[in-house]
Amino acid sequence: MNKDINKSITDAQFANVQPDDEIDLRELFSVIWQGKRLIIAITAVFAVGAVVFALSQQNTYKSEALLAPASEEQGGGLSALAGQFGGLASMAGINLGGGGGVDKTQMAIEVMKSRQFASQFIQNHQILADLMAVEKWNLNNNSIQYDPELYDSSQNKWVREVKAPFKPEPSMQEAYKEFSKVISVNSAKDTGMVTVSVEHMSPYVAQQWANWLIEDINKVMKERDVTEAHRSSEFLQNQIAKTNVADIRTILYQLIEEQTKTIMFAEVRDEYVFKTIDPALVPEEKAGPKRALICVLGTLLGGMLAVMIVLIRHFVRKEE
Repeated sequence: MNKDINKSITDAQFANVQPDDEIDLRELFSVIWQGKRLIIAITAVFAVGAVVFALSQQNTYKSEALLAPASEEQGGGLSALAGQFGGLASMAGINLGGGGGVDKTQMAIEVMKSRQFASQFIQNHQILADLMAVEKWNLNNNSIQYDPELYDSSQNKWVREVKAPFKPEPSMQEAYKEFSKVISVNSAKDTGMVTVSVEHMSPYVAQQWANWLIEDINKVMKERDVTEAHRSSEFLQNQIAKTNVADIRTILYQLIEEQTKTIMFAEVRDEYVFKTIDPALVPEEKAGPKRALICVLGTLLGGMLAVMIVLIRHFVRKEE
């Protein structure tokens, strides 16, 4: 008797819950259907806005160069000396290396991404206006038009209005942030090849900057190694004058020979760190913006927002 009563109560509760769920779903779709005009209107507004925004964006072009790490012919000498005279060198207080140092190619990549290199690059090539104030690129005469609210090209003067501590002319910190957005340096882990890419409104500027980047990084790394080799040679010459031990003098002379090889290798080779496999070209096709994707995302955003507005409005009225 009790089992029959409990069963009937459970069935009644289930019967009461199930219709409520069905009513909620029907109500939800009914509210959306009733508000279809508002949903269509809001979605259409967002779609039109996305199209207008996409069409107003200027085309950007990407120029890429493929590089290979240059062979370090002078790198084996110090390792051989470390194996042959490592014990004697350590007694003399000289470190011949041979340990796992930073790879020169990876160091060059990090230098290219550094603030110091970017600042020197922008200042040496005088590209601050092309980096920070370009409004559009004219295809017909291959000229750049600058934003008159930022830069007066006729007087070569910055006229932008900013609050302190910023100045009309952008600082190198501001320029570095923008520079990092348009410059990309990536290394393939499997092949070791390095890709340098530059994106700009002008395809000719993008190609020029890519070539300049390769030239400058080779020059910077060459100057670093040559300066270090000269300093090392001077130090070793002083050490030779201070010791009379034949074996240590032999080590020092061989070290000077290796430093001389480093200097010779740098002087006769322009592509010191990177060899150009595929040079940067003037791109014919745009890299951005992705106008179709902008339109689709804008339309979807408008549709979702419209549905949310209709549902929120319904439930607010229902609560009231």
